[in-house]
Amino acid sequence: MTWNVQSSYEISSQDKAGKLYLVATPIGNLEDMTYRAVRILQEVEIIAAEDTRETRKLLSHFDIQGKKLYSHHEHNKWSSGPELVRLMEEGQSIALVSDAGLPAISDPGAELVRLAIDAGIAVIPIPGANAALSALIASGLSTERFLFVGFLPRDRKRMEEALLSFKLERGSIMLYESPHRVVKTLERMLEVLGDRQVVLARELTKRYEQFIRGSITECLGYLSDHAPLGECVLVLEGISEEMRLQEPDAIWWNSYSIHDHVEHYEEQDGLSRKDAMKAAAKDRGVSKRDIYQALLEE
Repeated sequence: MTWNVQSSYEISSQDKAGKLYLVATPIGNLEDMTYRAVRILQEVEIIAAEDTRETRKLLSHFDIQGKKLYSHHEHNKWSSGPELVRLMEEGQSIALVSDAGLPAISDPGAELVRLAIDAGIAVIPIPGANAALSALIASGLSTERFLFVGFLPRDRKRMEEALLSFKLERGSIMLYESPHRVVKTLERMLEVLGDRQVVLARELTKRYEQFIRGSITECLGYLSDHAPLGECVLVLEGISEEMRLQEPDAIWWNSYSIHDHVEHYEEQDGLSRKDAMKAAAKDRGVSKRDIYQALLEE
């Protein structure tokens, strides 16, 4: 196996190549911009932005002048990405920013990161605000394990398929939603996942920041009297043990020891030991290392 090892503060493998900085921007409150993020935006030669108009406002607020702005968004990423990599290979460093929060999270920045890595260019994260994690830590739901699913598909059938895919997830589930679709999304959740606890976080870090906590039914009741405004983050309770035991697909292995569980996949499904351990770990919501350790202790 060939490992890709990067030392961010050394010259990358391509001699004198530039670097790609992933710069977090505020999700609402401009005071959440870090000193380091401002410094990086001042120092780089180029800023690649999802929406150059929004980025110009941000640069103006922090008095960052004279920067080349390149548009890099969902509709031009396959043409702009290679061009940005070429510029970095020539020695120019680039800061990638999204409209709000961390770049490469639910935006086209992820493709540029992969292109840069493939080209041997150092990729350096500049941390900052993130809507999903901000909602999670204030939700009151479990933070020990969580799943981020971004935006759900708009098509009803595909949305239901997505919901079913994490129906048995034990950790908290975080997703983004627009205000005009949040009621329909909650209704689909109620149908597919049952009436779980949910937190609707809206206008995070802004003046009218709000958290609506309760069951899905209670949240829908609130929204029937109060029209949702602003971008939303939904944090959904993971499946409880009681709910899990009621799921037909989950209970077949409930009485199995870990050894029997792994053995079942080996004998009945013909999986290798490694794949059987991986499948058992997925069923139980634990890591493969936990399964391996438990087998050693049996």
